[in-house]
Amino acid sequence: MSIEKVRSFIKIEAERFGAKSDKEINKSYIERHNIGQDALNDNGAYFGFINPEEEMSGPYHDFSLVIFPNDKGLPWLICLGIGSSGFKNDYELAKYPGLRRLFSKLINNKGYYKPDFSDIETSLPKNFTDNTDLLHIKNTIKKYTKVLPACQIIEDPESEKGKKIISAFVAAYAKLREWPSNEGQRKAISEALMPFLKTDEVNDIEEIEKLLEDRKYVVLQGPPGSGKTRLTKKIAENLRAKTFFIQFHAETSYSDFIYGIRPDIQSKELNYVQSIGKFTESLKYALENENEKVLLIIDEINRANLSNVLGPIFYLFEYKMDISEFGIDIFPGFKINQLPKNFLVLASMNTADRSLAVVDFALRRRFAWYTVKPKVIKAKDFFEADFLRIQEIFNWYATTNELTLQPGQGYFIADTDSKMKDRVKYEILPLIKEYLQEGLIRNAKEEFNEYFLSRIGQSLFE
Repeated sequence: MSIEKVRSFIKIEAERFGAKSDKEINKSYIERHNIGQDALNDNGAYFGFINPEEEMSGPYHDFSLVIFPNDKGLPWLICLGIGSSGFKNDYELAKYPGLRRLFSKLINNKGYYKPDFSDIETSLPKNFTDNTDLLHIKNTIKKYTKVLPACQIIEDPESEKGKKIISAFVAAYAKLREWPSNEGQRKAISEALMPFLKTDEVNDIEEIEKLLEDRKYVVLQGPPGSGKTRLTKKIAENLRAKTFFIQFHAETSYSDFIYGIRPDIQSKELNYVQSIGKFTESLKYALENENEKVLLIIDEINRANLSNVLGPIFYLFEYKMDISEFGIDIFPGFKINQLPKNFLVLASMNTADRSLAVVDFALRRRFAWYTVKPKVIKAKDFFEADFLRIQEIFNWYATTNELTLQPGQGYFIADTDSKMKDRVKYEILPLIKEYLQEGLIRNAKEEFNEYFLSRIGQSLFE
């Protein structure tokens, strides 16, 4: 594929993704190029797109799509670039987590992306610029080393793999520039990006069961509606375990979970009786039935004050550490040195509940943590379009921590469109509104507002 053919291919792809060519009045880009023979001989050739507000030559601002070609059969380099004049309109865009998240998916071990796309002070790492595939353009790259936030080496631009990488970079740039104006163009972008964004399907149940077998004590963490409770029930069925269940709340105490004494309300005199908590009840059953698996499910584990609830049994959850010489008193006359091998604990934790205290590191070390993510499900009553739109907004605007707030698939199940609209109005909108009031995902407020206006005719700001 010659340089001219690649240029033509990129322009065709750009138009397929919604760009108006540089020959039109309302053009979407200016193409700059320096691919004359002198530039190719000096390994300083380049071509690509810049913002149409910029001049045809000289320094420019903001994000660009840049390709460094050659006519010697050597690898090419395709980059998301920033003009040497820095940012004028794109600084806020550069801070969006979704931009870095998107381009990072296009980069393999032959590429590099910066952790901060707004950073125009830090140079590309030496181990990338010194890559043997880039030796022929090393001096050229050094000129732009601070303003290339995402770079990918293309070993053979004529191959199917090379064309897919080029097309994906153009699609990502089209998304960045908001070129698409109809469903066909948006679909074309999605199809170009899909091979890079596609993740391996993970069977949560199988993974959690393996983790339980190895670590014994596991916490499922994820946003509401992501299926944590359903998973715990399904795993309990698969394990054919004797199951005990408790849901923690702010007032859950040591006496509720382990052991305590309570007034005997059946007695006419003031008497006290023992109160065996769910942990102790399940533990005793496990000790008395060594050949049977026992599963203790703790729902909403982080809603309680865990230091108060767990007390001295905290040490029993120490992973692969022998504490047999200590022994823990569960209650008078009942002391154990370690938890039995047939005793499993599966807890759940809602990552979107911002009112809860952060689980301390000591507890985190004693449990294995499995993240349950929102996902598309195959069900006739699942409103996939609504789910994908909310997911798209979170992916583009949410920080890594804020991604844990995305409403799970359970929010998007309804018998009819009318009932789905009710879920949007009375469940999803209030949830998003609460996030925004707490200062979370605020960059996405207009996108959310547009979704709610178009879906249910109601504004976030009413």
